[in-house]
Amino acid sequence: MRTAAIIPAYNEAARIGAVLEIVTKVTEIDEIIVVNDGSQDETAAVARLCPHVRLIEMEQNVGKGGAMWAGIKATMADTLLFLDADLIGLSPAHVQDLLYPVLSGQALTSVGIFSSGRFLTDFAQKLAPFLSGQRAIHRDILNQMPNLDVAKYGVEVALTRYLRQLGIPPVVVPLKDMSHVMKEEKFGFCKGFKARMKMYWDIVRWGLVAK
Repeated sequence: MRTAAIIPAYNEAARIGAVLEIVTKVTEIDEIIVVNDGSQDETAAVARLCPHVRLIEMEQNVGKGGAMWAGIKATMADTLLFLDADLIGLSPAHVQDLLYPVLSGQALTSVGIFSSGRFLTDFAQKLAPFLSGQRAIHRDILNQMPNLDVAKYGVEVALTRYLRQLGIPPVVVPLKDMSHVMKEEKFGFCKGFKARMKMYWDIVRWGLVAK
């Protein structure tokens, strides 16, 4: 059974290197795929500096769902691990904890929830754990999922609803002392707030579409 880590990234040059440094230390992972989703910064250049990383370049920004789908199509791995490119506090143990339920045969999918990281991100995931981008999943589930490639930031909502329809509950994995960089920190308050509203719209839209 092969395992691939898929990391969609959009303008994450300042953060993705730290994530890749950790992922390359996890022996359970056979291949690492970074999908550069039309970034306008040096995200691709940073990914190329990391050994054993396969880089997929999207000509334009297609959104998170489209980037994830590009990563899925690029590998034949049985187990797929999805990680955000802006994680703070990621460790090899976190990655192994996410993978264990699927690799051991305990479950078909797992989802990681931030714990004891930062108040705002911990609180947000307690309110809406289905929005977490840290997941391990058997690829057969995703091969049959409709609209994954066009779901953008609504991909986690669409995936959660799809798993519920199939009756496949994910194993919840606490990710202690982990967090991620908020959009207002990346882009400044005004641009970050605008990006956050766009993300929320994608989430709401796909929540409605999936009903």
